[in-house]
Amino acid sequence: MTTGSARVAGPADVDRIVEILTTAFFHDPLWGPAFPDVERRAEQAAGLWRFYVTCVLRYPWTFLTAGGEATAVWIPPGGVELTSAEESELEHLLLTSTGRETTDGILQIMARFDAVRPREPHYYLGLIGTHDVHRGKGQGMRLLAENLAAVDAAGAAAYLESSNPANDVRYGRLGFTPHGKITAASGHVMTTMWRPPRR
Repeated sequence: MTTGSARVAGPADVDRIVEILTTAFFHDPLWGPAFPDVERRAEQAAGLWRFYVTCVLRYPWTFLTAGGEATAVWIPPGGVELTSAEESELEHLLLTSTGRETTDGILQIMARFDAVRPREPHYYLGLIGTHDVHRGKGQGMRLLAENLAAVDAAGAAAYLESSNPANDVRYGRLGFTPHGKITAASGHVMTTMWRPPRR
């Protein structure tokens, strides 16, 4: 599926998607501190993003803008981010690259997300990011708007977790409303957001 200026990503796009996410979340108030070794943060975070994106490419719901400026990673209704086997593999990967404390912190974040995720059918926006070089030009929100048009065409709801409060208003403009709160072990508070089905 292609929507507007966005296209569905495939295996050949993984390197670019990982680069986008690594720069986009380097200073994120949740995902930055999740990798406390600043000197190795980019390398360690890239390992997580590469693993995650490679797994969820099983669904045709990872998108790139035409110029590769921004990416959005969705899980469709009924889908899973990681299988049980993939969760075990991820833990091993993180232990090898970061150590026990950082691994436990990241797995705890993911578990808290899963625990509060609504059980009614929806498209789940797992990740959205714009490369640092292109930030501030509206690329990510335009991509999200295009994706939501496809969600609307399917008559489905959408859900996300906003790790950066600066983005809450932007999501609100696209029809998302606050759904709940998640507090990370660090004390950082995130807002979960829901967008009901539209026709």
